[in-house]
Amino acid sequence: MEEITEGVNKIEIVESLKKNRIQVSNTKKPLFFYVNLAKRYMQQYNEVELSALGMAISTVVSVAEILKNNGFAVEKKIMTSTVEIKDDARGRPIQKAKIEVVLGKTANFDELMAAAQEAREMGNGEEQN
Repeated sequence: MEEITEGVNKIEIVESLKKNRIQVSNTKKPLFFYVNLAKRYMQQYNEVELSALGMAISTVVSVAEILKNNGFAVEKKIMTSTVEIKDDARGRPIQKAKIEVVLGKTANFDELMAAAQEAREMGNGEEQN
């Protein structure tokens, strides 16, 4: 039994070390913070995994849809599950819904990112005149 527990603990450690995972919260950051962060992760790792629990799931769906609808990302995998979280206030574990969405770069991702960067630079240049 101890071997199984050790194995599970190692899995959790490996999962938390995934460099291309964004754990989304529905209270901490605005929606476009996650959209822009996901773009940066895709630039660096070619794909990004968005993960959320409970009420933050709708934020993950919104971020994924924005990236897909604007041509930046394609959906690679969607996983849903239920996780048990210890609720200190109630003193017993509670079940929470979990979603993980893996998005990959589209073929024209780099072109879109370059065009967006160019548009920003043009905008900054005009303001100085």
